[in-house]
Amino acid sequence: MSSKSDSEGLVSRKNMGKPPPPVIPIHNRKEDQNSSSGSKMDSMLRYGTLVILVLQTTATVLLLRYSRTRPGQPYLASTAVMLNECCKFTVCVFSLYAQRGFSIRRSWRAFREEILGRPAETLKLIVPSGLYCLQNNLLFIALTNLDAATYQVTYQLKILTTALFSVLLLKKQIKTVQWLALLVLTIGVSLVQIPNVSSPATEAESDLKNANISSHQIPPTVEESNSEEFIGLIAVLVACFSSGFAGVYFEMLVKTGAQPSVVIRNLQLGIFSLAFATSAVIFNDWSAIAKDGFFQGYHSLVFVIIVLQAFGGLVVAMTVKYADNILKGFATSISIIVSSVFSYLVLNDLSPGGFFLIGTCLVILATFLYGCASLFTTSKQK
Repeated sequence: MSSKSDSEGLVSRKNMGKPPPPVIPIHNRKEDQNSSSGSKMDSMLRYGTLVILVLQTTATVLLLRYSRTRPGQPYLASTAVMLNECCKFTVCVFSLYAQRGFSIRRSWRAFREEILGRPAETLKLIVPSGLYCLQNNLLFIALTNLDAATYQVTYQLKILTTALFSVLLLKKQIKTVQWLALLVLTIGVSLVQIPNVSSPATEAESDLKNANISSHQIPPTVEESNSEEFIGLIAVLVACFSSGFAGVYFEMLVKTGAQPSVVIRNLQLGIFSLAFATSAVIFNDWSAIAKDGFFQGYHSLVFVIIVLQAFGGLVVAMTVKYADNILKGFATSISIIVSSVFSYLVLNDLSPGGFFLIGTCLVILATFLYGCASLFTTSKQK
């Protein structure tokens, strides 16, 4: 006991001349822990959104391409678009139901007052809904005639059309770096469209020339492949313009219209989109449906594609909320690369040549330049 007390006294005498150690308040420790856990959660959400966006975009394109080229009876694209719009409309109705406190009475009152009671505001959504429905049908046509990689690279032209319509309709200012990115994007997409010198069609034509066969004796498969690529290219280009104008027009309605609620606007959009999709089924494929049924050619993969397309809007909303333009650029680049690899190795419908590789790299570079233009401006200001 005495030795213990002596040692304690010796330690206390040694510490008499030293200042006491700083005491960290407990609440500060908790705040540091909360901030660190919050930052970890934010980073998990950002990169989780990146992974989900890459998977959703890549899987939709690859599965849709495979479903349109697999052997067997083909399904009707218009019916798939109609079911897609049904899923989207269901999501819109549930969003309104959740916004109104999961009350059927309040949801019906909002629907009656904001949509049925204001027809002038509701009818403004006819234009973008019709364009979105046209775009969805064109994407099926495009992936029926183009490989997944060429489709994805070419579809990035929607960045150009969106920028042009933003300048015309919303009077937005496009930075110099972004104009440069749009020029690089156009050059890259143009290079991708140049036929590969080692493509099967070119090899067949060279063999025919070596055999001294006239041009009108070229097998129809070569001509059909060229016409299919041309149809797919036209479908993608029209879809790019449709997507750009519809997106900017919808943004203009949300920002400047009398109805600021995005949920109500989406519900108005869903009503007309479902009406347009149903009209397309009736006018284009009613005879085929009467003969072989609505679900002719359907298999489990078609329903997976419909769900992926329907919930693509939710993925985009997550990207806008949790990610930034740099991550979206990463997601687009990774999706293009993965689609190219799968098209070459698995689907076996892509023969990448020098022009394709250079054009794809330019499109990826342009995507980063356009999305990260703010970084260049801030660095100059500093």
